[in-house]
Amino acid sequence: MAEDSGQERTEKATPKRLKDARDKGQIARSRELNSAALVLLGAGGLWALGGHLGSVFIDLMRGGFTIDRAAALDPAALVSYLGAASGQALWALAPWLLLALVIAAAAPMLLGGFLLSAENLTPKFERLDPAKGLKRVFSAQGAVETGKALAKFLVLGGIAWLVVRQMAPALLALGSEPMPGAIVHALGLSAKAFFLTALGLLLIAAVDVPFQLWNHAKQLRMTRQDIKDEMKESEGRPEVRGRIRQRQHELSRRRMMQDIPKASVVITNPTHYAVALRYDVGADGAPRLVAKGADLVAQQIRAAAREHGVPILEQPPLARALFYTTKLGAEVPRELYTVVAQVLAWVYQLRAGQHGLGDLPALSVPDELQRPRGGVAH
Repeated sequence: MAEDSGQERTEKATPKRLKDARDKGQIARSRELNSAALVLLGAGGLWALGGHLGSVFIDLMRGGFTIDRAAALDPAALVSYLGAASGQALWALAPWLLLALVIAAAAPMLLGGFLLSAENLTPKFERLDPAKGLKRVFSAQGAVETGKALAKFLVLGGIAWLVVRQMAPALLALGSEPMPGAIVHALGLSAKAFFLTALGLLLIAAVDVPFQLWNHAKQLRMTRQDIKDEMKESEGRPEVRGRIRQRQHELSRRRMMQDIPKASVVITNPTHYAVALRYDVGADGAPRLVAKGADLVAQQIRAAAREHGVPILEQPPLARALFYTTKLGAEVPRELYTVVAQVLAWVYQLRAGQHGLGDLPALSVPDELQRPRGGVAH
């Protein structure tokens, strides 16, 4: 899309694009990190199991050199012995092999987490196209992979040279050691060589992991037009529009309930409708409707008013008129100034503590204001 529009991919990938890419199996992976983890933990397993493996191999070698003459001349006996010895060796190696298998399966999850994508399992015959293959080889990504392979060869080659140079005397001395000690010593040298190799791989992985994260983010970059198109597509879906409207209603209702403690009075129907008015002489030009609701919301408004000591006045005609004619946050219409002024005067007398103050008589409100006109004002 970016190529078609001629725009550069300068914007970070949106959560939707990241999710779509992950569903397609496109996540950051580092083969160098996987190799380093496999070699390092494999070396640890060899180090921990070295003594056990050494004793098993010593017993196998002793048994191999102490076969009686009759068994040595019997092919069937030799095959049977070879099978038994192989079984013992595999059984001794089983914990180490199982550890290596678990590491090989878990190492890829160190970067990118667990992912099982059916798209990655689908055969893609375009990968067999020689022309596309040459294009990948001579692309920028191919140059990077070639550079990584060369760097890996130099690093691991240098480590191998240092290891051989350092261990050469010990390796040559193995021939003069007793067999049991030589086997254990050889396993220890192998584990040490594994660790040093793993350190080299960790050095390579420390460079490769940030590069893979950066390269993955770069490949998923979007143009501004891509982001606009994605927003249009997402907002155009009915379920998305429904969630947006629901969220907007929830936020509006939450703000409305937070304004009730600041209200001057709550006027009720008494059960079906409830509206809250606020009038601040210094701030408001006219009384303002700060909360309104029907049925369950009306109950919540009344409960919040009682909790915060806001006066509640039962005036069904006025409650209906305000509910139908006044939007949330708007000033009351001029047609209701007089009756609302009577309500506010009653509230001020109530707060002034005048004794003997009863409820207001039914206020006169035009019938046409008590019915919805072209829908309820929101």
